[in-house]
Amino acid sequence: MDLAELQRVVKGGESDRLELKKSTAQLSRAGETLCAFLNGEGGRVIIGVSPTGNIVGQEISDSTQQDVARVLDRFDPPAPVETQWIRVDDAKKSVIVLEAARAMDSIPFTYDGRPFQRVNSTTSRMPKERYEALLLQRAHARQRWENQPTVGVRLEDLDREEILRTREAGIQQRRISAGTSRDPADILERLGLIRDGDLTQAAQILYGTKFLPDYPQGRLKLGRFRGTKITGDILDNKQEYMNAFAMVHEALAFLDRTLPLAAHFPPGKIEREDRLPVPPEALREVILNAVMHRDYSQPGSHVSVAIFDDRIEIASTGTLLPGLTAEMLSGPHHSVLRNPLIAETFHRTGAVEAWGRGTNRVIEECERYGVEPPEFEERGTALVVTFRARIGPARHQVGTKSALSRHQVQVLGAAGDEASVADLMHLCSRSDRTKFRDQVLRPLLEAGWLEMTIPDKPRSSKQRYRTTDAGRRRLDEEGEG
Repeated sequence: MDLAELQRVVKGGESDRLELKKSTAQLSRAGETLCAFLNGEGGRVIIGVSPTGNIVGQEISDSTQQDVARVLDRFDPPAPVETQWIRVDDAKKSVIVLEAARAMDSIPFTYDGRPFQRVNSTTSRMPKERYEALLLQRAHARQRWENQPTVGVRLEDLDREEILRTREAGIQQRRISAGTSRDPADILERLGLIRDGDLTQAAQILYGTKFLPDYPQGRLKLGRFRGTKITGDILDNKQEYMNAFAMVHEALAFLDRTLPLAAHFPPGKIEREDRLPVPPEALREVILNAVMHRDYSQPGSHVSVAIFDDRIEIASTGTLLPGLTAEMLSGPHHSVLRNPLIAETFHRTGAVEAWGRGTNRVIEECERYGVEPPEFEERGTALVVTFRARIGPARHQVGTKSALSRHQVQVLGAAGDEASVADLMHLCSRSDRTKFRDQVLRPLLEAGWLEMTIPDKPRSSKQRYRTTDAGRRRLDEEGEG
């Protein structure tokens, strides 16, 4: 960090990851805050800046450096804190930047024998129950399934492009150093996914390309059932083995193309809004939690998404860890991680922001959307999240789809005056051309609702798509539904 970046950082004032101290007279309080950062998302304590963000600095003597070193010696276990001295003027005054990194396997940390936590911009003593739960988790950290070496998996067996996408997303989120090389091994080491030279099983789950026969737990089950019981007719059924990132993308794509889209006219507006029965962000959060926090140690484990006429059920193998109950998920609760390495990697990409609030955000999204919050239930050896919603019977069929997906509605609406595949993909925020053609365009073409302007050259660069009269009628029906 240089002076210009320092000025930018302190300009916004204190936050959940930044504390400002005017001088080293507040070193003891700075140590408590560093402890809180270590027990959470990480953060910086900057000494030599007033609480209002005014950079004043102070003279740094040998005694000052020894005082800082003594503070850092009072952490248990030893803390990953980097110290930087930034000269702020010609009067030999400097600012001290103490940056606490995240170290999930070492949590909880104590300072002077006491644990601390950060809530918003306030540091406080960590409750005894929370501290004891984290101690239990740390005691078993090295024995977690995700920490163990892989079975017959080499670096070249992993999805290199997905690893590079993690790097790019992490840099954009400022959660991975911009200096990290594009070497997959280097990226995985920085993520803690290579240990003692061995790939961890977390690396296989996150980036694997081959799952059978050694990793059958990389399974995703997707189903659309007629009626309200699992014994009803199966309208759509898909089971595949894939890595965690692909699992999230595929589950969300299935929900998007399977759930019906209804027209909604907000009070006081004449523009129609197309709505799914459940808020998309709530579905995304639950899918992410199901993939990150499931029990991968069981070979038969999986994530499943089942859609009925009256509900959506998202299930993941593995009951809640000690210290959590299904009832607690509907209110404020602390986070207990089964797979810190997997969860941390998702966090680096920006997919999740803060642990322990995911279910609360789901409930908030549902309340804003005007629908009932989901039900959380431990059912046998699985955690099941149920959204009660009026999905309705499969009124229209597009291939195996129960109704037009949101993206298909967007395509039919946009293609009234012709559009290229690139334009349609941009409209739908889709990046995979093959999946876009197979999941969105092909069903519409087969149903006669969309047509090509150059039908005998489907891959032509000049190819465009337009909505047919039947497609316009179908679009009108969707709005009326």
